[in-house]
Amino acid sequence: MEKLIEGALRLGLSLTARQVELFQVYYDELIDWNRRMNLTAIVDYDEVQVKHFLDSLTVSQAFSKTPSTVIDIGTGAGLPGMALKIAFPDIEMTLVDSTQKKTTFLDHLVDVLKLGGVRVVTGRAEELAHDERYRERFDAVLSRGVARLAALAELTLPFCAVGGAFVAMKKRE
Repeated sequence: MEKLIEGALRLGLSLTARQVELFQVYYDELIDWNRRMNLTAIVDYDEVQVKHFLDSLTVSQAFSKTPSTVIDIGTGAGLPGMALKIAFPDIEMTLVDSTQKKTTFLDHLVDVLKLGGVRVVTGRAEELAHDERYRERFDAVLSRGVARLAALAELTLPFCAVGGAFVAMKKRE
């Protein structure tokens, strides 16, 4: 996990030995489960550290202070949400994906990593946005490459509390 450790330091994040261990277990579980179901095309050890874990941690640069409650819409294999939860264990994290096999993996991962304060939800954002348990409840709303920006904003902004932040991890459209 040297690439992750070095990259995190460049972001101003000093990962503990325990956090590095959790990232290693995350990688091992991701690769193991990816053999049975398609969770990611990126499986190379160094690439996962950089393109998944470190890329997820760059979200922290968007905040002036660490948010208390975060929701990751379209989380897939848990990115960026799980990586942020490992790096910032006090965050209350909600991971949302519409695909049951992905949320099954995430439930397993949360159990294996023994992380508290993580809720995994199987559902579509457009439906969950009307649920009072999720609507306007989060300090930060994250999404990584789910849809075009206009559609993404429409899907995710209902989850954002007043004064909260929305971070769309998007390539140039």
